[in-house]
Amino acid sequence: MQLEVLRMYKQCLRAAEKKPGFRDNVKNEFRKNASIPKTEVLRLEHLMRQGWRKLQMMQDPFVDGMGRFQK
Repeated sequence: MQLEVLRMYKQCLRAAEKKPGFRDNVKNEFRKNASIPKTEVLRLEHLMRQGWRKLQMMQDPFVDGMGRFQK
């Protein structure tokens, strides 16, 4: 699981290089979730599925912005 997360992180950073403002968003999301224990497998799998969907969105050439909710 850990290697899969790192692979996704690298792919997200590569996809974010082509779009302004995405790189900071990617880093913030991964840092925010870095403290999740490895034992919470269901939560990690859910976040991985969400991450793959966001990666596909970033790789779409027609997407030029990423929405984000503020707390």
